[in-house]
Amino acid sequence: MKVIALRFAAVLLFAIGVLHAQGPDISGNWQGTLQAGQGLRTLLKISKADSGGWKAVMYSIDQGSNSINVTSITVDKLNFSFTIKPLDVTYSGILKSDRTSITGNATQGGATHVLNFTHVTPENTWAIPEPPKSMPADAKPKFDVVTVKPSDPNKPGKLFTIRGRQVMTINTTVNDLITFAYSLQTKEVLNAPSWMDEKYDVDGVPDVEGQPNIQQMRLLIQDALVERFGLKFHTEQREMTAYALTVAKGGPKLTLTADQPNAPGNFLFGGLGKLRVTNSTMKDFCHGMQEAVMDKPVVDQTGLTERYDFNLNWTPDQSQFASFGAHIPAPNPDDPLPSLYTALQEQLGLKMEATKAKVDVMVIDHLDKPSAN
Repeated sequence: MKVIALRFAAVLLFAIGVLHAQGPDISGNWQGTLQAGQGLRTLLKISKADSGGWKAVMYSIDQGSNSINVTSITVDKLNFSFTIKPLDVTYSGILKSDRTSITGNATQGGATHVLNFTHVTPENTWAIPEPPKSMPADAKPKFDVVTVKPSDPNKPGKLFTIRGRQVMTINTTVNDLITFAYSLQTKEVLNAPSWMDEKYDVDGVPDVEGQPNIQQMRLLIQDALVERFGLKFHTEQREMTAYALTVAKGGPKLTLTADQPNAPGNFLFGGLGKLRVTNSTMKDFCHGMQEAVMDKPVVDQTGLTERYDFNLNWTPDQSQFASFGAHIPAPNPDDPLPSLYTALQEQLGLKMEATKAKVDVMVIDHLDKPSAN
């Protein structure tokens, strides 16, 4: 009997050692509210990875139904962290010893916000929104209901977004609205009034059912500019210095999107110089670059017509991101990320060079401050 007891104790000790090596069981649903802006409900679904360790998908409940793959999860005793590399997201927190909660912070693009998670049962888990039905691809929507109001001067950042059917902009100047709506670079807008840099929030729902894509969002902002700002203009062609985007030697390094053509495309920054593009053509990419990044118009000379998903990460220089009002520090020779022009070649197989080109410009004939809601 004594020998049997010793053998049993040895087995028990071995089992405890295995549990300790594997770390705490964190599988299941974790949810909490990111303390940024009005708060964003965040759901983390964690499960065991086939190769050992953990894997997870994340949902930003208030921003739609899309799942976000977590790149890596690390658990060291009660220290818990994860990364989402495409979005430049890192999280660091402390597990409660009974594994009922995590206290920590999420960082994206250098901004850090509190995000505490609670371990919840399936029945207490926030419902993931149903994927919105896309607006018909040939629809040309106008706003059914829209509000335009001056932005809160104490609210930082700038945002263009689609949430379900709702189209919103926050902290956007009239210049931002025009360049986005008509896919222009600032230098392509002529005869602008002195108050073009005043900031407004736009919030509206279109008169067509379904979620608008990025081009339909542009049409909606055009509608707001005409109806609420009284915008009148004509177009001309002017020769000016522009950036030409071409395919580099060796060909493009781009991944075709799996999204449907009428699904929303994204042009999202996780930080200055950290760009995620989805379901977009090269023409869309050029529009985004000239609206948000470059100091001159950008023309597409790649000849590529498909839609792509890709990341582009680079170290910005002082000529970039003027529309964000960002101060770009002098280049750091120790920065691991290359310049934009090198990144385009190495990461995407594309090339961008300054050239002279005929460019369409908008000449503003009339523009008023917005009427009251």
